[in-house]
Amino acid sequence: MGLKKFKPTTPGVRHAIISDFSDVTKSYPEKSLVEPLRKHGGRNNYGRITMRFQGGGHKQMYRLGDFKRNRIDVAAKVLAIEYDPNRSARIALLQYPDGEKAYILAPLDLKVGSEVISTMTGDVDMSPGNCLPISRIPVGTAVHNIELRPGRGGKIVRSAGTSAQIIGKEGEFAHLRLPSSEVRKIHVVCRATIGQLGNVEHESISIGKAGRNRWLGRMPHIRGLAMNPIDHPHGGGEGKTPQGNPHPVTPWGKPTKGYKTRKKRKYSNMYIVKRRTK
Repeated sequence: MGLKKFKPTTPGVRHAIISDFSDVTKSYPEKSLVEPLRKHGGRNNYGRITMRFQGGGHKQMYRLGDFKRNRIDVAAKVLAIEYDPNRSARIALLQYPDGEKAYILAPLDLKVGSEVISTMTGDVDMSPGNCLPISRIPVGTAVHNIELRPGRGGKIVRSAGTSAQIIGKEGEFAHLRLPSSEVRKIHVVCRATIGQLGNVEHESISIGKAGRNRWLGRMPHIRGLAMNPIDHPHGGGEGKTPQGNPHPVTPWGKPTKGYKTRKKRKYSNMYIVKRRTK
């Protein structure tokens, strides 16, 4: 697991830094665990663009991940570590004693041949890949793939190299420090997976050229200043002109660059102990 740099033989590779994929042990996905992934180009079910600057992208198959870990007290063997084009983290292919296979997010230091288990008791080692209720995990442990509601499956801390830390338990809730530095209360019945996620070098990757962004389905992000007045409040003018607004705004006229849009009475406010902002 490391990074790969290139000699500057072409402009496209001069600044490119990519993963060397040395941690990947299998080239093709398990056929029974993939399904087609349709492209939407940022459009909703009415065909209207609701997310700008998305489109194109390489054809992909979606890997069906097991975020719920419902096979309780059944040890599974790690068959392979695979690349997943739909996420930044690597995925691990598991096989249970009855032959069933499943994908999970691959934590750091999880090796081929290791065994992982999902349990509701604390009678297992705190080794990477094991899934337990937060009540059974010691304070100070790094965890990922954390449930927000019991039985709903892991929803947060699923990106490459990330982990949350259990910093305390108080009654029915545990306090977790998330990767954003936010401290949040999560019910101790919710389950989490031990360890930090792998592919830690993902944050050091450099795209290198515009074409690689197009492979990822990202279209060029056009400045409002370069548009016409009908398309953006900053648009228009003769030649290069300033934006004209007292404060920069979105295409729909709302202030931006620091303007808070979070609802003041949001339901999850009661679970946030310390916000990520100062």
